[in-house]
Amino acid sequence: MTPTDAVSTPGPAPARPRHTAAGRRTRERIVKTAADLIFRKGVAGTSIPDVQQAARVSASQIYHYFADKTELVRAVIAHQVEQTIEGQRPHLDRLDSFPALRAWRDAVIASQERHDCAGGCAIGSLASELVETYEPLRGDLAAAFDCWEAPIRAGLRRMRQDGVLVAEADTDQLATALLAAVQGGLLLSQVRRSSEPLRAATEAAIGYVESFAA
Repeated sequence: MTPTDAVSTPGPAPARPRHTAAGRRTRERIVKTAADLIFRKGVAGTSIPDVQQAARVSASQIYHYFADKTELVRAVIAHQVEQTIEGQRPHLDRLDSFPALRAWRDAVIASQERHDCAGGCAIGSLASELVETYEPLRGDLAAAFDCWEAPIRAGLRRMRQDGVLVAEADTDQLATALLAAVQGGLLLSQVRRSSEPLRAATEAAIGYVESFAA
């Protein structure tokens, strides 16, 4: 990565122009290309010229949409959390019972097995690389996990309202426990190239939630 390509300390966000439909498609292609490269090579290993070449755009096009690499990485974080949630959306929207929790867990496991447990979690990978080395992006990463945790929390609250969980169940704490189990399980599954750590971690977390069954 060249000095001019480094993630820079962001100042006030400049006003960005509204884009045409073609412009929005170009921006989306840049972000998706950057997300794919960063997932494989990391933020430090991905340069603006790398993105430019892979997306088949000019440098001026990239800087038309993004003031600097920081702004592009922020867009990548937002893209990855959107993709993660959308991939789990049918199950996240139906979290209203213990079987539904396990159906969501099984979908996460199946997704990892389709990729032979390689690559891990796109959001988790970004967090592990950036959270201790680039403080300005920690808020974006925290917001990404908050977005992922929100539908889990909403599902647990439905379970409490429907009498599946006792009234004393702390759904915020339980949602964090479930997401933490998914994250830890994804990392161990990536390292061991086996879905069993993910299955064990999430089953333990769901078992903890079941301890609050009404």
